[in-house]
Amino acid sequence: MEKGAKIYIAGHRGMVGSAIMRKLQSEGFENIITRISSELDLRNQVAVNDFFTKEKPDYIFLAAAKVGGIHANNSFRAEFIYDNLMIEANIIHAAYQHGAKKLMFLGSSCIYPKFAPQPLREESLLTGTLEQTNEPYAIAKITGIKLCEAYRAQYGCNFISAMPTNMYGPNDNYDLNNSHVLPALVRKMIVAKQTNAANVVIWGSGTPRREFLYSDDLADACYFLMQNYNEPGFVNVGTGEDITIRDLALLIKDIVGYPGEIIQDTSKPDGTPRKLMDVSKLNALGWKASISLEEGIKKVYEEVKNNSWQE
Repeated sequence: MEKGAKIYIAGHRGMVGSAIMRKLQSEGFENIITRISSELDLRNQVAVNDFFTKEKPDYIFLAAAKVGGIHANNSFRAEFIYDNLMIEANIIHAAYQHGAKKLMFLGSSCIYPKFAPQPLREESLLTGTLEQTNEPYAIAKITGIKLCEAYRAQYGCNFISAMPTNMYGPNDNYDLNNSHVLPALVRKMIVAKQTNAANVVIWGSGTPRREFLYSDDLADACYFLMQNYNEPGFVNVGTGEDITIRDLALLIKDIVGYPGEIIQDTSKPDGTPRKLMDVSKLNALGWKASISLEEGIKKVYEEVKNNSWQE
């Protein structure tokens, strides 16, 4: 990417988009264009096309999405598939129509089959049944990958896709009804500490294993791929290491300094048993994650430790 190129970050106020924006600004890119959702409804094809007609961005980071945890994905199935399909289809098609030099689509590790071999390799896509609780979201994200591949194959567009593992970091969502497991646990531990609660209840058995990537690491990987990767086929982005939900809760408990007990609510769903990304493809290209889970959670805790959440 040239320093003066016009770069559009879709979803710049979200956790991933804001991290990409910080990374670009730190690298000296100043011609960055953004729109908040009240200014541009990305689900509206006419509005998106008008925006591209006016701005004609050279490079696009497609980080806009409707996201959430198990509860949100399972409860708002129609919204999760419709909103995400419309957002990605509108932006990818407009990028093609208006001659963008390159586009990066950001997906999710939930694209993989529920029982795919671990760690998850890029080749496992579409080899089995998806996890039921987030199937609509996963199908939308798989469609985004296939849109990029199809526009590359038919029109020669330099559209690439990156599939991040579970993300956390600044601007994360801490709403207990819609958040992912790590921010939910951080919030629960902070509130329990503030209120001297005897225990914190966490969903499920605690045995599922999850991998977590700090958002600034993802932004660094996205920048690296935008500069260096121009091939068909998507790329996993992660740390290559995972942890049980129980051990994650204990780590957060320790960092927050909460003295109480952790209780498992086994009536609640576990979700996928394990989701560890095989990141050998990305590592071979020359990029590796650098922020440890403990270091990242400490950063998150410092950001939100004084929040006064109402339970």
